[in-house]
Amino acid sequence: MFKTIVTLMRGRAFDAEQRLKDVNALPLLDQQMRDAAASAERLRRALAIATAQERQEARRLEASRSEIAELEARALAALTGGREDLAEKAAQAIADLEADAAAAAKAQALFAAEIAKLDALAKRQSARLAELERGRRIARASQAACNARRGGIEPAFCCENTLADAEATLARLRERQIEAEAAEEAFASFGAEEASESAAETLAREGFGPAKRPRAADILARLKEKAASSEQ
Repeated sequence: MFKTIVTLMRGRAFDAEQRLKDVNALPLLDQQMRDAAASAERLRRALAIATAQERQEARRLEASRSEIAELEARALAALTGGREDLAEKAAQAIADLEADAAAAAKAQALFAAEIAKLDALAKRQSARLAELERGRRIARASQAACNARRGGIEPAFCCENTLADAEATLARLRERQIEAEAAEEAFASFGAEEASESAAETLAREGFGPAKRPRAADILARLKEKAASSEQ
């Protein structure tokens, strides 16, 4: 007896929940689409920020390269004038600038890759939202027609509402999963690259293999070769 009563109560609760969903399908869909639109707006802002940062790195890279070219010209002039001490200072500055330029180029490439991913995701999300908006207009028109035919006595049932609910929920779930996976991959790659570069730099300082970043002595030697060739 008790089991029968519990089963009956569960059945009635399920029916009541379904009726509530059916009656309020369109308001639920409206709110879910507002949530999805807000998520799309956050994605667009993230894309705009990444684009601005990529452009900033591009400007930093261009400035470093311009300054390197100017310093090299001045260092060559100093060598020609017999001021190797000034040329050596310029060589050290050029080494620092070349390291900055390499870092800026690497950051720019990372931002460019992230921008491509965000842009593709934003386009897919925009297409899905547009499709949902069309479905919502059709659902509203269908419900209005049903209500008109039935005199508003019985609320219209429209299966598209339940499908739209699942579509919007799945879209938000996939977005969170993609963001989480991208963050984990980025953190893992950054840690691996830093560890690899640190070990390589340690070996290079001990004379095993080429240096991982420009050295002032190498640049000074290069400048001396340029100065000698220009005198000939």
